[in-house]
Amino acid sequence: MSRLKFRHYARELLNIALPIIMGNLGFILIGAGDVLIAGRHSTDTLAAISIATAITNCIQTFGIGLIASVSPLLSNFRGERKSAKKYFYPTIRFSMLLGVIIMFAVLASIPLIDFMHFEAKLVPMIKEYMFITAFATFGGYLHAALKEFLQAFEIVMVPNLVTVFSVFLNIALNITFVFGLGPIPSMGAVGLAIASFIVRYFMGFFLLIYCFRIMKFHDYKEFDYYKNLLKIGLPISLAVIIEFIAFNSVAIIMGRVAGIYAAAQNLICTMTTISFMVPFAISNAIAVKVGFANGAENYYELKRYSFVGLVMSVGFMLCSSVIFASFPNFLTGLFTIDPKLVEICVPVLYIVAIFQIFDGLQVALSGIFKGIKQTNIVLISNFTAYWLLFLPLGCYLAFHYNMKLKGFWIGLVIAAITLCTIMLAVLTRYLKNLNSNTAPVKTV
Repeated sequence: MSRLKFRHYARELLNIALPIIMGNLGFILIGAGDVLIAGRHSTDTLAAISIATAITNCIQTFGIGLIASVSPLLSNFRGERKSAKKYFYPTIRFSMLLGVIIMFAVLASIPLIDFMHFEAKLVPMIKEYMFITAFATFGGYLHAALKEFLQAFEIVMVPNLVTVFSVFLNIALNITFVFGLGPIPSMGAVGLAIASFIVRYFMGFFLLIYCFRIMKFHDYKEFDYYKNLLKIGLPISLAVIIEFIAFNSVAIIMGRVAGIYAAAQNLICTMTTISFMVPFAISNAIAVKVGFANGAENYYELKRYSFVGLVMSVGFMLCSSVIFASFPNFLTGLFTIDPKLVEICVPVLYIVAIFQIFDGLQVALSGIFKGIKQTNIVLISNFTAYWLLFLPLGCYLAFHYNMKLKGFWIGLVIAAITLCTIMLAVLTRYLKNLNSNTAPVKTV
């Protein structure tokens, strides 16, 4: 591929990815704001919300993974010259039904906290945070569904600007409710949950109003749409859950040893997730562009968007890797002033620097598989890498060799390499079977 063509495809991907990057970074900075304020409040507060979010994320991510199938599916419909706008109301119904199921799942998990042997002082804060977070599910799912719907039409600027604004709103609410302001008392971890609740509903209802302003919709019911969402989304959802459980199990397992390890894992994951949002946005753009090309049977464009997206994602994470390895003390110091917490985190960041590269590769590959509606391989490879390999290996290194958090992250690096190897092998075989002689077709 010539340099000129590479720039063309990169520009097309960035037109979608840049606003998504901005919005995804905003979404993660909302979580980072929680970590920042919690860390300034107390290490116990940070430990409590770290354990609580580790548990709730594993549950709520199931619905988010299903909702993530909306944009690639509708992009395929657009590529096939089918109407996609008529699926607006079905998309909302789908997300709200998921919200009900997930809310009850989170509430049902709260009594289990008493039997998980966390530090007694953390248990009340964990349970209160999870209770409020359960009811925030509807706002979060409404926002996610509408963002996916608009993304299918390549409308990405306004939804992501809303997320950026919400970063500042969240910080203001966190400071108000956590530390207290005027007649509002200091509420600690509960204050963080209340702030998150308000912000999620604000984001969801803002996008709902925006959709009604820019489009006209008619109610439409088609059960095949839900079947397609489940067919594409269920493997994605299960794959994301597998990955989330792998990451969050570290906080849960080490949190039983001491709360400070859960705080350290949350802090490290917050930093890695901030950098991850760039390749994740590129992955979303890949899914849209590859999905459109796949629906139009334009395999020439499909292959080139796939290649350019992979290069962009891995290239960015190489830069991120250098930053993590060069400034671990500075990065950790942004979130905490606890010297013991810094001492735990800094050695792990050198391992994280290696993990970054393969994390960028795997998320770009996932975007390609979403676009071509071959999501089962994402599920299988995630299960193999994270559950069959990482969890036993990580526990063995952490406890048998007393490597603690470092042992888990060495296991994550090995799992990420395995994951990428499986997905690359399958994708290479798939692309070889495509008709590479299909003439390029201009996308719309």
